[in-house]
Amino acid sequence: MAGLLSLCIAGNFNSPSTGVTSLVFASLFPVNLLLVLQSGGQLFTGNTATMAMGLIEGKCNLKHLAKSWIVAYIGNIIGCGMLAIVASYTGLLTGATAELAVKMTMKKCHYSFGQTLVKAIMCNWLVCMAVWLATSAQDLAGKMVGIWFPISMFVAIGFEHSVANFFMLPAGLLAGAPLSVADVIFKNLIPVTIGNTIAGALIIGCGFSFAFGSLGQGERGSFRGLVRLLTGQAAPAAKVPVAAH
Repeated sequence: MAGLLSLCIAGNFNSPSTGVTSLVFASLFPVNLLLVLQSGGQLFTGNTATMAMGLIEGKCNLKHLAKSWIVAYIGNIIGCGMLAIVASYTGLLTGATAELAVKMTMKKCHYSFGQTLVKAIMCNWLVCMAVWLATSAQDLAGKMVGIWFPISMFVAIGFEHSVANFFMLPAGLLAGAPLSVADVIFKNLIPVTIGNTIAGALIIGCGFSFAFGSLGQGERGSFRGLVRLLTGQAAPAAKVPVAAH
């Protein structure tokens, strides 16, 4: 939704410079994550970290992780795709807004696989940090601050976020971008999804579990955590002492 809001506002500047457009997107895009977290929604990119940490710590198994990732990914595609269709049908993707959508779609599909992959890794590192900061906050104001700055950073810099692209790329195609569905899938969505997953599961998931969880509890803790990550085994339930009668 914030992507559509950003397109409509930035696209209707008389002569929007790159800097002004980036500033508008960076200022408004954090609304997306705030709505997701406050409403209890599921975001694929955030789930890559939380479910990986849950797997390492023995809170879930590989089946739970795969289900969470797949359901969130498909659900995010459906939701963003439907919003792009609604925006096109209602006439929001016209004029300068359509031109900006086409320009952004062409730019996102212009980079090499490696460039897009690295941009996606950097992006989800910041997104997962935003989720971590928001989760640790005690009130709405703290959550807003925790979300706003990391998300604004990735948007302003130009990193790649798979869920954001689930809206932006269909919007560009519907606005007339001279690309095929295969182009946006292979030139953007595949490397971005891989990069986002690497950042969430390995950099944040493993990194934070090492810093705060079982991966950092000596050699035995590290070994067991890695085994659970690689095999999908859940940790054995803790034994509860039985009181003597």
